[in-house]
Amino acid sequence: MNPVIEVHGLGKAFTLHQQHGVVLNVLQGLNFSVQPGECLILHGRSGAGKSTLLRTLYGNYLPAAGSIRIQHEGQMIEMVGAEPRQTLAVRRSTLGYVSQFLRVIPRVKCLDVVMEPALSRSLDPAQAERRAQDLLQRLGIPDSLWSLAPGTFSGGEQQRVNIARSFMVHWPVLLLDEPTASLDDANRSVVIELIAEARAAGSALIAISHDAATRDAIADRYLDMSPKELDHAC
Repeated sequence: MNPVIEVHGLGKAFTLHQQHGVVLNVLQGLNFSVQPGECLILHGRSGAGKSTLLRTLYGNYLPAAGSIRIQHEGQMIEMVGAEPRQTLAVRRSTLGYVSQFLRVIPRVKCLDVVMEPALSRSLDPAQAERRAQDLLQRLGIPDSLWSLAPGTFSGGEQQRVNIARSFMVHWPVLLLDEPTASLDDANRSVVIELIAEARAAGSALIAISHDAATRDAIADRYLDMSPKELDHAC
């Protein structure tokens, strides 16, 4: 089986201009790949660069060195140096990102927020609505809130809406940044179920989780992000 994402020699540095130009080499020489249906957990102490790696893979940060290749529409695409329109195309149908925070347009109702990824792919609106309703029910968002803007929800409710939105459609590659942070046990179990369903459908997952029970439930392999092990996936 061929990998869905391949990373070689990846580096990322930050220059602290207000600190006399000090350069922080956050990522150095990272090499790994992830197969369909596999979950790779990023492991390491706080500040090791785990979130930086996810943001670099997603294209929010420009790497200082290396290669990120993702299988998109039947071919491997080099993301480092890609044109913005190509990056957007990959994000639209291939590369998903589950962050800890919900960023939405004010006054758009909850159900529409969750449905948007499906509608952007021109999927049937009725099917999209049923899928969104099912996800919101599973994640404990009462139907009395579905017509309201999630900007008015509590932090935990917003996180669950964000998770529902992220799992609306299939992503060949899915990046997960603390998907169960601040969730109670019941909703944590639902998220673990959704991750298992995504893996069964062939998604390759790269995840950060500080919750040991979640890591144990979803991990196939660990990428050690500590400074001495930057180039090894075990």
